[in-house]
Amino acid sequence: MLAAGSRAPEFFLPDQTGTTRSLKGALGRWVVLWWYPRASSRTCTLQGHAFQSLAKEFALSGAIIYGACFNSVAENRSFAEHEQFDFPLLADESMKVGHAYGVTREHDDPAANKPKRVTYLIDPYQVVRQVYVVAEAGPHPGQVLLDLRALQGQLSRLEG
Repeated sequence: MLAAGSRAPEFFLPDQTGTTRSLKGALGRWVVLWWYPRASSRTCTLQGHAFQSLAKEFALSGAIIYGACFNSVAENRSFAEHEQFDFPLLADESMKVGHAYGVTREHDDPAANKPKRVTYLIDPYQVVRQVYVVAEAGPHPGQVLLDLRALQGQLSRLEG
């Protein structure tokens, strides 16, 4: 996994509509990049709804939410439509971006084709500020939002 303080790797991945998204495209904004193992699974759905319920607060805080997994665009489209998620779900079918972010598993792991459940909070300068190995999917997005607001306050004081 990436460490807090490291530069977030650039990515160019299609979302559920086929639109290519990139970290560079979010330059100047906070990014919540949450890796989920599998579209439509119970826990991923729970986590997605928890992010969706806070989407307005994240947006008001100047943050973009990106979900990412190793599913196809079509699987992510189905997931987003069925669950009515209005944030981008990125398809990393080659697992290259997941590898760069350190969320891939060992080849002999039975879940090797699924990313680890990890979230990165990335600042407007593309620096990883927080890394979360997610144990409880439901309350996790609320903690990310609290940390985002705290970090924004810290950065404003440093910049001001």
